Amino acid sequence: MKIRIGSRESKLAVIQSEMVMEAMAQTVPDAELELVTMKTTGDRILNQTLDQIGGKGLFVKELDQALRDGRVEFTVHSLKDMPMEVPEDLPLVAFSSREDPRDVLVLPEGSEHMDPSKPIGCSSRRRQLQLKALFPEMEIRPVRGNVLTRLAKLDGGEFSALVLAAAGLKRLNLENRISRYFSTEEILPAAGQGILAVQTRLGVDTACLEGIRDADTAACALAERAFVRELDGGCSSPVAAYAVTEGESLTLTGLYVSPDETIVRKGTLTGDKSQAETLGTRLAEILKNGV
Repeated sequence: MKIRIGSRESKLAVIQSEMVMEAMAQTVPDAELELVTMKTTGDRILNQTLDQIGGKGLFVKELDQALRDGRVEFTVHSLKDMPMEVPEDLPLVAFSSREDPRDVLVLPEGSEHMDPSKPIGCSSRRRQLQLKALFPEMEIRPVRGNVLTRLAKLDGGEFSALVLAAAGLKRLNLENRISRYFSTEEILPAAGQGILAVQTRLGVDTACLEGIRDADTAACALAERAFVRELDGGCSSPVAAYAVTEGESLTLTGLYVSPDETIVRKGTLTGDKSQAETLGTRLAEILKNGV
């Protein structure tokens, strides 16, 4: 049996796909696993922000086509980089256990403090909005490219600091670059941050994914994505959501920002984790309507 796994070709994407493949090998040791990498449209266009070129869907378009063409059986994604609407014929079938969901501050190598004459590099509107409250005196400027490309720009003197996801740095064995962890109260993470998602096409046997699936993470992912989906939050929206489970209970914290960014509301809702998506939708309605 041969199983082909599709991935973006960045170093982080490959590492994450290999993590999934290692778990698959434990479940189906006799299978031949092959990694198929490809460059997506989002990886090619680096001189514009995501909202200018079409959003997160540009990171999955080529991978989706490879699934539909039968060139791969599964694709692996960072869940936070996936559009909230997933095609019916290409379902998400596994969510990994969650890595550290927090955002972090990264300084240039050898630096101990931010240089106030240089901007903080950060493209996400979600991060930008929350960073402004923490560092009102600092300029924040967009930065594109994979993690290693961004770090090269930082160390080359373009920025005073970067804000990145802890999960990506840890998976790249670059945890030593982290200067400060932001608590989830300081910067609420993106929906799905730290979670790997496996996607397939209808009809593919998914039994090989049993070693990857994490039920608690899946509940958190569904709640967070339902919250963002209800608010129609795309890549240019500051919307954020983060859920945790305790036993059969799930607590979701969400951030709502009005389109003109004059209204900012943050709230929390707790309920049964079996009703994760309903919780996400309900919290979004509460915050949007201010009730």
